[in-house]
Amino acid sequence: MIFFDYTPVLARVALFVVSGGGLVLGSSYVFAAPVQGYVMVVQMTPAVCMLDNQKSKKRKCLEGYALNISGLLPETSESDCRTAASAILSPLQAKVVARVMPDENARIQLWQAIGGCVPMNASQYFRTVINYAERLKIPSELTSPENRTLHMTNLRLQFLRLNPTLPVSAIKFNCAVVKGVTILTEVKICYKPNGQYKQCSAAVETNCPSSFTIKGSY
Repeated sequence: MIFFDYTPVLARVALFVVSGGGLVLGSSYVFAAPVQGYVMVVQMTPAVCMLDNQKSKKRKCLEGYALNISGLLPETSESDCRTAASAILSPLQAKVVARVMPDENARIQLWQAIGGCVPMNASQYFRTVINYAERLKIPSELTSPENRTLHMTNLRLQFLRLNPTLPVSAIKFNCAVVKGVTILTEVKICYKPNGQYKQCSAAVETNCPSSFTIKGSY
């Protein structure tokens, strides 16, 4: 289970063809193309906060989250996923969602960017995010307060050991290079529309070398 209250933006929607098939008609939606799957993007918060001074002022950085989810991105053939539908959640749900997505403005921006492509309202969408996050078990190295260098193969095997139904092809990693050091910034998990894990499509990018550093402190 992802436990983000521990120490735990919109993700780059353009990495996937996540365009928008939703046309707002009053309170109903018409979807021009079905969702072929979803990609959950788990950010390594200390790394992201170090790389971006603007992000360092956000709650996830100020409160010392180890991980956070930047989005559950729909895979669809549409070209514009924007929506005008409300992203406002009940106070109770907002509190629960904040455990994995602590920045309200980032949640609103995410929903406005992709909400037109998902067959659910904002409350259902963020409930789905929570469900997926609670199901995914995270290796302890990703929440350690100390910097660590790991081989991608070893980290992938740990994910597979902790999540027996997760296929090896359903997980991808993204990194950034800082002063010659390669740092893990994101873990991406791919899902079928029904929530089962699936092989990530070729559109889900990955750029990490065979080994990288996990930043464990701010």
